[in-house]
Amino acid sequence: MITINNLSIQYGEKHLFKNISGRINSRDRIALVGVNGSGKSTLLKILAGVSEIEDGVVTFSRNATSGYLPQEMSGIDKGKTIYEEAESSFADLLEKQKQLTVINKKMSESGQESSEIDDLLKLQGELQHELDHSNIFQMQATIEKILMGLGFKETDFNRECLSFSGGWLMRLMLVKQLLRTPSFLFLDEPTNHLDLETLTWLEDFLSSYPGALVIVSHDRSFLDNMTTLTWELSLGKLTVYKGNYSHYTIEKEERLHVQRAAYANQQAKIDQTKRFVDRFRAKSTKAKQVQSRLKQLEKMDLIELESTEHQISFRFPPAPASGRLAIDVKDLCKSYQEQQIFNEINFELQRGDKLAIVGINGAGKSTLVKILAGLIPKSSGSIHLGHNVSLSYFGQHQAQELSPGLTVLETLTNVEADKTITQTRSLLGAFLFRGEDVDKKVEVLSGGEKSRLALAKMISTPANLLIMDEPTNHLDMMSQEILQEAMSQYDGSIIIVSHNRYFLDHFVNKVLEIKNGEATLYEGNINHYLLKIAEEKEKQSAEPKTLAGKLEPASSDKSHGKKARQEQAKIRQEKGAQLKPFMKKIRDTEQQIEELENCKAELEALLADPELYKDQETFTEKNKMYASIDLKLSRFYQQWEEVQEKVEAIEALFTE
Repeated sequence: MITINNLSIQYGEKHLFKNISGRINSRDRIALVGVNGSGKSTLLKILAGVSEIEDGVVTFSRNATSGYLPQEMSGIDKGKTIYEEAESSFADLLEKQKQLTVINKKMSESGQESSEIDDLLKLQGELQHELDHSNIFQMQATIEKILMGLGFKETDFNRECLSFSGGWLMRLMLVKQLLRTPSFLFLDEPTNHLDLETLTWLEDFLSSYPGALVIVSHDRSFLDNMTTLTWELSLGKLTVYKGNYSHYTIEKEERLHVQRAAYANQQAKIDQTKRFVDRFRAKSTKAKQVQSRLKQLEKMDLIELESTEHQISFRFPPAPASGRLAIDVKDLCKSYQEQQIFNEINFELQRGDKLAIVGINGAGKSTLVKILAGLIPKSSGSIHLGHNVSLSYFGQHQAQELSPGLTVLETLTNVEADKTITQTRSLLGAFLFRGEDVDKKVEVLSGGEKSRLALAKMISTPANLLIMDEPTNHLDMMSQEILQEAMSQYDGSIIIVSHNRYFLDHFVNKVLEIKNGEATLYEGNINHYLLKIAEEKEKQSAEPKTLAGKLEPASSDKSHGKKARQEQAKIRQEKGAQLKPFMKKIRDTEQQIEELENCKAELEALLADPELYKDQETFTEKNKMYASIDLKLSRFYQQWEEVQEKVEAIEALFTE
């Protein structure tokens, strides 16, 4: 358990936290939410022990361990291979294994003093107990499972970390935290660099995570699927809501309704009191009452409305009139030298269609939208825009093309001079530029701020075909919802690359999946697409059963039935021939493991007898035997796992 006791942090006059308190239990699933600047990442670092705080403010239960995934890449040795860096998560256990080997060797040597033997035996027992209760014997299988689950290929394992992009190294940082399995895991935007397939795997993996999870994320679907409690940071206070993010929004609105009413009542009372003071301040007969009212004002605990109360909305400029067809793509291919990115992509969009492009990282999604936007050439195929179709594109490079000498407000005003300042400020507010922020020069903005400004600029440009690459990366929940609503009302066509399921689900009506260089078009939104994918996987997993059911002919055609039985017999024979040597190896290995485990148990009982210590020669001999058996067992366990993996690979081959 982790307990927060009256945590306060103040910067100048601003209170980041004002005496906040809370408790995290061992199996909690908590979403930490709040507007940008509310202190989410700061609190996460404090809870994870990364940032120091006064003693006693944050307390941890005995033996609690914590892991922390930051937003920025750190703690990766780029000189190591991917596998070596993942394996470093087991560094403590690997060191204990080495210590145990040294101790076993010492104990097997003659000439040790009785007191030293006692100390070594005690240390041996402690280390052996710790290793037996760890997952070090399944280390290799676990590392490979998590690496592949988060998108790494077997061919990546021996590549050096420095050959991977920052996004992939962020995935590797997540791999290391999952391998360590701390009792409290703190994740700051874990989905930022994950595609839909990897994100689905992560959700499945974390659903059975044995410890507590505290997550900061702008992915609403991820929070809904993973959390059961919501901690909200607002105005320096921490409020706990039961339920996931969607439940939180409902309850939050109910609380805000009460808060608005209380705020209005308080403001009315303040105005009434001020009018009384102004009216009777000069009258000596009312002096006592005036002073009493002034003291009431001073003591009043002022109700503050949260920043989310600032109602911001905008709509896209009306899409210029165009023909029925928006874009027609036929046999589109792209390759770099000998590497094929994708082959013969075909799809057609009508005016008003909204298409999401999905696929694993590296599938070619960004390459496709850049080709559609005319930024890079295609290898072959055709792209035909409909009558009077004008497109506008948003990608990461847009941020670098902003004029550094202009202010935020000037950047947007130059796009559409006929907009009022109020309209322009409203749009900027939706992208988190509020108050004095609009007067900042572009050159002083952070990378995230430049991306948000580039997106606002793109949206201000009248067009009837929008092509967007990950537009929500730097937007908080409120800004995402504002953009989402605007896109659902937009009367033009949209082609968008994004892994944000909740965001996409509310306006797309087609999904284009790029996989293994080919594209498949699905009608419907993201949820419909995910259901289709799940059905296809379920169908594939059921195929072996269907195959087994066909062993007996369902048709009355005897010749057809005979042929089917012959085919099945041939398949069984080939499968059996390939499995035979490995199944024999598994049986032999299991027999060896059973015999060694029995011997180990007998020796443990013998070594536990204090009478054995009196005969140092026998003790040394038995202890040497124990160390030898323990080493052999480790090898046989590893051998069994390797052979079992080969068996599973063969069985998978015959079920495709």
